[in-house]
Amino acid sequence: MKAEDLMIPVQDYLKPEQTLKEAVNLLKTAKKGEERVGAKGLPVLDEAGKLVGMLSMRDILKAVHPTYMDIMNLGKFTWDGMLEEAAKKIADKKVYTLMSKDVITVKEESPLMDAVDNMIKNNIKRLPVVDNNGKVTGMIYERDLFFAIVKSMLNENIGGEK
Repeated sequence: MKAEDLMIPVQDYLKPEQTLKEAVNLLKTAKKGEERVGAKGLPVLDEAGKLVGMLSMRDILKAVHPTYMDIMNLGKFTWDGMLEEAAKKIADKKVYTLMSKDVITVKEESPLMDAVDNMIKNNIKRLPVVDNNGKVTGMIYERDLFFAIVKSMLNENIGGEK
């Protein structure tokens, strides 16, 4: 199988100039097929449709976590209401300020093992699939690769028959 055989076509994406408030709303309601199930991360595309970054839930969590908490090892110390206040402070920041800019991709014709290799080596859970022009055409998710492995282990074909 190739990356294009397992990828989910990109339906929703972010733009660098969108606010985080707009971004989290889209993350919350992103489409998978015909359903709106949300996404843990989305590609960030420029006006030409070229990939310029990825924004994930983790990027947003990092943005509300005060860096001094890491330095002082105060991870167990809590202040009631701190999360809500921090979230309000970052709501108007732009996507480009938090997005991951060095995005690992895989080409449509790449073998699925390339996707597994990139995910494991780079500790990522979603991988944009690009065409020969570098345009994002889909996403491969860790769970979909896992289920492809399961089907192979259980000698199941795509339709689920043995």
